[in-house]
Amino acid sequence: MISRKTMDALKMLGLNLYERKLYAALLARGAATAGELAEMANVPRSRTYDVLESLAEKGFVIIQHSKPIKYVAVDPEEALERIKARLHEDLREMVSRIEEFKSSDAFVELKNLYSQGVSLVEPADLTGSLKGRYALYQRFENMAKSAEKTLDIITTEEGLKELVNVHSGVLQRAADNGVRIRILAPITETNRRAAEILKNVAEIKDLNSLHDRIPKVPYAKMFLADGKEAIVTLSGEDTHPSQEVSLWTGSEHFASNFAHSVFEILWNQAEELELE
Repeated sequence: MISRKTMDALKMLGLNLYERKLYAALLARGAATAGELAEMANVPRSRTYDVLESLAEKGFVIIQHSKPIKYVAVDPEEALERIKARLHEDLREMVSRIEEFKSSDAFVELKNLYSQGVSLVEPADLTGSLKGRYALYQRFENMAKSAEKTLDIITTEEGLKELVNVHSGVLQRAADNGVRIRILAPITETNRRAAEILKNVAEIKDLNSLHDRIPKVPYAKMFLADGKEAIVTLSGEDTHPSQEVSLWTGSEHFASNFAHSVFEILWNQAEELELE
């Protein structure tokens, strides 16, 4: 009646096996009773009514309250639009709840608990690994949002383009809040356009200009916020995004005494980038 590939696609939309079977059967008939659909889809009749109710709630089926009750298939395109509308509404409602919670006494209590707990944590415990590029993105964005004075970045050729394509919004907000942003990256013809865009929010220097003085320039990613928090990537550019591994630490000893010192050495020796 319907291909395995299509059944798997319906599963990705949140339909369980019985829902997929009954919706496919109903599409083939247009309209039918629960008994007819149970027989067509090979679904236990005792479960059919509940499953069809669920499909109606999700927007895939219309219930006709006749005698006997009949069920009408919703056009797949319309059903997908209904799913999108419901998800948008659920998201708006959840965002509203989150914003309301952030202004509540309960949120203040949680923040106070966190502050008290962090003050008791050893620096070594404020360190962990980040698995996957998405986790790196999330941690960096949190750092950028909380930065008060400085945001220092060493990145790669492709990493510079990622700063534009993924993080331009948070970098702009940080700059608007008075945060000084400095970026060290190898500038090439392929990422020069990204550098030109970022110059509006950051100071940029070319790592390639260090070749004469530092034979092995560290082409890696490192992010520093206020000299208090740092991320260092441990994977190369050819690593799959899902396998990328980074080290995050909230240890001021590491961030200030090591990572910040390394950044300053490279920054002071690198040349200003001449952009249009």
